[in-house]
Amino acid sequence: MKIAILSDIHGNCFALKSVLDAVKKKGIETLLITGDFVGYYFWPVEVFNLLEGYNFRAIRGNHDRMLEKAKADKAYRVKICQKYGSGLSIAFEQLSKEKIEWLISLPDSLEYKTPDGTILLCHGSPWDRDEYVYPDSDNESLSRYNSLGVNWIIQGHTHYPMCKKVDGVVIINPGSVGQPRNKQPGAQWATLDTSSGEVKHFCERYDSTKVIEESKRRHPEIPYLANILEKK
Repeated sequence: MKIAILSDIHGNCFALKSVLDAVKKKGIETLLITGDFVGYYFWPVEVFNLLEGYNFRAIRGNHDRMLEKAKADKAYRVKICQKYGSGLSIAFEQLSKEKIEWLISLPDSLEYKTPDGTILLCHGSPWDRDEYVYPDSDNESLSRYNSLGVNWIIQGHTHYPMCKKVDGVVIINPGSVGQPRNKQPGAQWATLDTSSGEVKHFCERYDSTKVIEESKRRHPEIPYLANILEKK
């Protein structure tokens, strides 16, 4: 069974389209998404339009949880947008009530059963939904993953691709679709072939000009939003 793994789309529909085009070319029908559909960038409606018709299972990330808090607390919404940009506010304003409820009701983790074994999805780590687990984490600190009784653990949050095998479990981070942080421009994702165990990482080229220009126009006070997409 071949599965496409996506994470941290962050409202970047242009990056997502390039990934979904690649998924389609490879004939992959099942997607697992480890959260952060929204936040940072400005096209949440387009993101969900692109995902229509796909067979995907998903959890929520920290920015999706921020949406829940922003729904009830306008002061918090202002604070978050000052820090991360208006992506979250745009999601709140443009998404339907039904889509917002669906998004904030997603689980923080889930197990996905395949004929070849079990996959655990989480955003940060299985123990802390906001934990950052980076590729340079040593195997000793990752040894606790073996206690979970699953074959693969897929997580996001860091925006850094990773694949590590620690004893009997494989830990995978596909990187970020919408905002990679490893100085490799593009839209990152991964595949898992559960029958062979093979994991492949991909980085799709796409024209990020509109995302960069819109970030600069909306938020000259937050240069990070554009600069992170321009790094080479």
